[in-house]
Amino acid sequence: MAEPDYIDEDNPELIKPQKLINPVKTSRNHQDLHRELRMNQKRGLAPQNKPELQKVMERRKRDQLELEKQKIQEEQENAPEFVKVKGNLRRTAQESSEAPNS
Repeated sequence: MAEPDYIDEDNPELIKPQKLINPVKTSRNHQDLHRELRMNQKRGLAPQNKPELQKVMERRKRDQLELEKQKIQEEQENAPEFVKVKGNLRRTAQESSEAPNS
């Protein structure tokens, strides 16, 4: 990569660029945490706590499955009587046709 030509000049009017200091990386607390995470990664230890986002997503999936089960149960309870009887007849007909075969 080519160097800009203004860097070679010793012009005192120009302000030389400096790298900004990241206050998070310079903090002692951050350095200790980062060191601990690297050590655990080398040892193959996973962090004990799951990230908050992962917890929320798992909870939502679980709630969604429970809602689906609840909907199915409510639909079965609210179904007219003839639909329930028809399902029972179908089930008994299948059971009776399978019984002599075994």
